[in-house]
Amino acid sequence: MAPSHVLRCCQRVVGWIPVLFITAVACWSYYAFVLELCVFTIKSNAEKAVYMVIFHLLFIMFIWSYWKTIFSRPANPSKEFCLSKSDKELYEREERQEFQQEILKRAAKDLPIYTTTGTRAIRYCDRCQLIKPDRCHHCSTCDVCVLKMDHHCPWVNNCVGFSNYKFFLLFLMYSLLYCLFIAATVLQYFIKFWTLCRSKSEESCPQNELPDTRAKFHVLFLFFVAAMFFISILSLFSYHCWLVGKNRSTIEAFRAPLFRNGPEKDGFSLGFSKNLREVFGDEKKYWLLPMFTRYTQLFHSFSPTHTHIYCDMLNACTRNFGGISIGRQAGRHAEDLEHRDRDTKSSGKTQVYLGPVLPNRNIKT
Repeated sequence: MAPSHVLRCCQRVVGWIPVLFITAVACWSYYAFVLELCVFTIKSNAEKAVYMVIFHLLFIMFIWSYWKTIFSRPANPSKEFCLSKSDKELYEREERQEFQQEILKRAAKDLPIYTTTGTRAIRYCDRCQLIKPDRCHHCSTCDVCVLKMDHHCPWVNNCVGFSNYKFFLLFLMYSLLYCLFIAATVLQYFIKFWTLCRSKSEESCPQNELPDTRAKFHVLFLFFVAAMFFISILSLFSYHCWLVGKNRSTIEAFRAPLFRNGPEKDGFSLGFSKNLREVFGDEKKYWLLPMFTRYTQLFHSFSPTHTHIYCDMLNACTRNFGGISIGRQAGRHAEDLEHRDRDTKSSGKTQVYLGPVLPNRNIKT
């Protein structure tokens, strides 16, 4: 059997095949639309100019968002969720699960964690050797724990999660608009090809009706490919828009998160407006740009602006569970955050962030 690192290397190489396929299709669509359609087929200069401007705007946004989705590294839990050296040694030596859980509970007592396993145990990743924050899951393909993991997408060869979910949504949106624009603009020439030129010789075919065989081939397939991708992307984009409105991930849509008092599918929902801002950020002028503009920041310090959204989430948890233990525990943690914020503001010192879902309004990368 080949060594594991060789298999891992082969897996990484194979993982880029879908990305190369999408890149090849995008390059071909650029050639077919710009050269074969706009330059060699369309006679009207005004029509050419309008088509070229709109096409290039959509193409740039499509490529930009796709690139950001691919090359944004998955966000991982911070070091505060890792066991200390002594706790790790105790955990590895201990064979009884109940005692292992006691070690994890002691290590997690100061962490803002409210979800559990199906057996009400602390969520722990043996592979990464850390306590999983809420909404964090281990990706077997990337072999890391990913914060707010949605899914591993082979078409971007990356995990879609906290660090690139906005980019992924924009990639779907601009892909949809790109395919729709191509299909709509090519349609008239596609129809002319089938209705006027199908049974005529090249000499008798009217001008501007795709007399060139190569142009016919490209326009024919350009329309079919654009229409096919539009239909397939539309359903996926609609589904993820629904998830954003509910503040759920794909994983949570199939398996409701388990809180200490049971499963709750809307346990993280803050209302449609705040759910939308959690993904796209507070500044609406950046919503349509593939820039990290969320007010949630993983590894920054607390500031007074953090507390109100966090409290909203805690209030939502309290409301969803009827004000039972999770609400009380969360409330105590929120009070601690407020005290830390006041101490930080007065002393000018920074505090280490422990939680996976806290707002930061001014983050753009």
